[in-house]
Amino acid sequence: MAALSRAASCLTRRPQMQPSRLQAARAMASSLFGHVEPAPKDPILGVTEAYLADPSPDKVNVGVGAYRDDNGKPLVLDCVREAERRIAGNLNMEYLPMGGSVKMIEESLKLAYGEDSELIKDKRIAAVQALSGTGACRLFADFQKRFLPDSQIYIPTPTWSNHHNIWRDAQVPQKAYTYYHPESRGLDFAGLMNDIKNAPDGSFFMLHACAHNPTGVDPTEEQWREISHQFKVKKHFPFFDMAYQGFASGDPERDAKAIRIFLEDGHQIGCAQSYAKNMGLYGQRVGCLSILCEDEMQAVAVKSQLQQIARPMYSNPPVHGALVVSIILNDPELKSLWLKEVKGMADRIIGMRTALKENLEKLGSSLSWEHITNQIGMFCYSGMTPEQVDRLTNEFHIYMTRNGRISMAGVTTRNVGYLANAIHEVTK
Repeated sequence: MAALSRAASCLTRRPQMQPSRLQAARAMASSLFGHVEPAPKDPILGVTEAYLADPSPDKVNVGVGAYRDDNGKPLVLDCVREAERRIAGNLNMEYLPMGGSVKMIEESLKLAYGEDSELIKDKRIAAVQALSGTGACRLFADFQKRFLPDSQIYIPTPTWSNHHNIWRDAQVPQKAYTYYHPESRGLDFAGLMNDIKNAPDGSFFMLHACAHNPTGVDPTEEQWREISHQFKVKKHFPFFDMAYQGFASGDPERDAKAIRIFLEDGHQIGCAQSYAKNMGLYGQRVGCLSILCEDEMQAVAVKSQLQQIARPMYSNPPVHGALVVSIILNDPELKSLWLKEVKGMADRIIGMRTALKENLEKLGSSLSWEHITNQIGMFCYSGMTPEQVDRLTNEFHIYMTRNGRISMAGVTTRNVGYLANAIHEVTK
């Protein structure tokens, strides 16, 4: 006890840092990061923050890019619940390889390239599991910078805002190509084709495979064929971001049509797949990056380099979401249930588009709202100005991004009338 008392006494007598030295240490720490300014709020995530802080009982969030049921609640698919039941206590949670789950990748390639694709059989596709669609895009951007350092990427105007961040942080120069026609609320096909023709031969283009974000405007099948032909003439490389396969039309095969057209025409392509929207696995961050190569040997080399890029970035991808996806897609009964459920989600959104348009017309709006039902997928590019969106928020407690993008997943049978009335008030 005496020894413990002496030790405690020594500790209490230990000299404290002098105030001047303490101030100097604090000043040094402050100056080290003193130049760091707060980052601007993400234009999409910031909408949800503002919505959550609003105490109004009438508030509506049509900004979030996540599916909601007709009660405005997040939905977990029954096929996902069953897959998780099978996983629980039966499968280990060891590290996956750097390239991810082999089973999940196999099923993803069938979904994107076709169940009986010769390209898969010939092992011409380099593919790795990625951190959802964002991670797949970032892996490709880093691969592009490392192995084609003089290349640039053409990105549509407009596009999902994070596309710009991804290729910017990978230090790949960006150029814009024409896509949306504001007056018609549709595709500027002439402008698009003109930019494809005028781009230097062998340029990289980022294309939305279906349900273009944020506009919901997709080329027709015939337009995709013309785009593919012009890419062939110019030797351009198409990189498809496919975030909504199955979720756009309710049919995964139909939603992959653009990719299939390019494959039929003999293009080498890149593809980012995500299971956030079509399986509701938002927080699991599960996706796939694939690059079609000239032969099996090239595919082996490309995959090895993609794994090398992933290694210092996150080492290897998470296992749980990959298990869920591989179980669902590899089991005929669960896959059939998934196809039914994803069609149900797509159909509800299509139904809400019709309801919003009809409500606006019943209110006597003098504007045309045909674009609401002509567009497809989660988002409706309404054509409203930032000032009109601000009025929706300030006067009606309706939250969306200032570019007028409405998340149709947030529209329900209970709020569609209120939303239509508010839109009518700010646009008449």
